[in-house]
Amino acid sequence: MITIKSPAKINLFLYVTSKRNDGYHELFTLMTFINLYDEINLKFGGNKIYVSCKDFDIPEDESNLAYKAAFLFFKRLSTIKTPFKRNNGISINIKKKIPVGAGLGGGSSNAAFILKALNKYYGSPFSLSELMEMGLCIGSDVPFFIHGSPAIVQGIGERIKAFAPLMTYHVILAFPGINTSTSKVFKNFDLRLTKKSKFNNILLNIGNTNPNFDIKNFLHNDLEIAACKIYSDIRLVKKEMSQILSREVFMTGSGSSFFVLFSDYKKAKQNFQKLSNKWKGTCKSIFFTSFACG
Repeated sequence: MITIKSPAKINLFLYVTSKRNDGYHELFTLMTFINLYDEINLKFGGNKIYVSCKDFDIPEDESNLAYKAAFLFFKRLSTIKTPFKRNNGISINIKKKIPVGAGLGGGSSNAAFILKALNKYYGSPFSLSELMEMGLCIGSDVPFFIHGSPAIVQGIGERIKAFAPLMTYHVILAFPGINTSTSKVFKNFDLRLTKKSKFNNILLNIGNTNPNFDIKNFLHNDLEIAACKIYSDIRLVKKEMSQILSREVFMTGSGSSFFVLFSDYKKAKQNFQKLSNKWKGTCKSIFFTSFACG
């Protein structure tokens, strides 16, 4: 059996740059891993793919991205010559810690790290770029997780450029207990509200990045207005979180999670405790984490 850890991500900034003729929106976003992980156990054998998870929100059928990743890998593996014995059977058990429908990329991360684990197990028959191409067939965030480090992601997830190492921050992350619909958020997004001036400022600055780039002045999410308009409870959570912590709060992905960055560990821990005490006994989940390496 192989055990792997599958990290969450946050979008430090996210701009919607255009809408394509096929209805998809193109993005310009900076993403990084955080120290919040699902645990995945892989057991090889048999001739079928099985997915199990105790979280009732996680499907255990072909719709699960972990299943799709294994199925696609075995399908591609069958088309190439390899000295390894072909075995298309695997049992995938997922122990969830990353909230579902939270803008943290949990399902995409599961798929990506399963692709990487399978590739290693079978002697690395596919290159990183080939794995990323497979990943894009599964979901737009999957190639980023395969890439494995802070990166600028553009288009619909197919253009990825490694970013300079980020200055480390501690992260207070809050999941309101509400699952957002990515498609609904994008459908209600108004492209005219994109802050072009701030976007242009980012373009000017990131071209001259150096190690330990400080991201705090560039945090932004174009999708936040649309998400808060559709889900009024999310808007209230953001307002309350900001008031309790006396900090600006930012949404990740298409929601529904929000985060605050702290450079000082002691202050971060104190504020985490403050928020935990205020929200004790509610459906909200609060995490104390930090930026993670790939």
